[in-house]
Amino acid sequence: MTVPLLHYDVHGSRGPYLLMLHGILSSRAQWTDNISALSEFCRPVVVELLGHGRSPSPTDTTVYTPDGYVQQFELLRAELGADRWLICGASLGGALTLRYALDFPDRVIAQVFTNSMSALAAPGWRDAVLPVMQAQADRIERDGRSAIENHPLNPARASRIPAPVRDALVTDSRLHDPIGVALTGLHTVPGSSVRERVASNQVPTLLVAGQREERFRAYRLYAEDHMPHLTVAGFDAGHAVNAEVPEDFNREVSRFLASLLP
Repeated sequence: MTVPLLHYDVHGSRGPYLLMLHGILSSRAQWTDNISALSEFCRPVVVELLGHGRSPSPTDTTVYTPDGYVQQFELLRAELGADRWLICGASLGGALTLRYALDFPDRVIAQVFTNSMSALAAPGWRDAVLPVMQAQADRIERDGRSAIENHPLNPARASRIPAPVRDALVTDSRLHDPIGVALTGLHTVPGSSVRERVASNQVPTLLVAGQREERFRAYRLYAEDHMPHLTVAGFDAGHAVNAEVPEDFNREVSRFLASLLP
């Protein structure tokens, strides 16, 4: 029997499962201040991206592609024995969970995502980002772990995230495999946009937006204009809204998801 490659931890003891996926150079620690509140009505399944934290770094590059992740999510759902579940993605994780909901709407009760420019990137994104990701991969091949430590997305630079969560993210960052991170940049990021597909969304969706990230504003407006079944909640936070204002995030997500459950 084929089993999922992705490392996951299950929390809670009642209600439907809730798949939760972080973004690049993050880890399961991103959800530290959200798990307890969400466990009141569902069972969070906290997953780590390939090459990140406790997940492996396979040599088969096809599993890093967005379609590869969709298949991994299906394997995980089957392993859990869930007919349908909830899903939540942050940043690049949001691009992957949105794709899953578009491919398998009958498997998803409802979904939540946060600021994700990769999910809503305009046409030409792949061609524009591939040279950047190749340069990153070359840098990682040359410098190894120091390339991750000096990366602008390293959580040590996340000044708005509460110190305990930031410290946990930094600790987890030492588990990231440089090769896995490089392969994520080359094979996950370029094909991550679902911008041209969101008009076909069939799943109740909540976008929890960090309003301080000004460059996400145009993407949010696009989603509001083109994505059916979408509710948007904005808060005074930056990119990592769930970690920066966890009480606001927990309240809004709990209210949204609980309203759709029996």
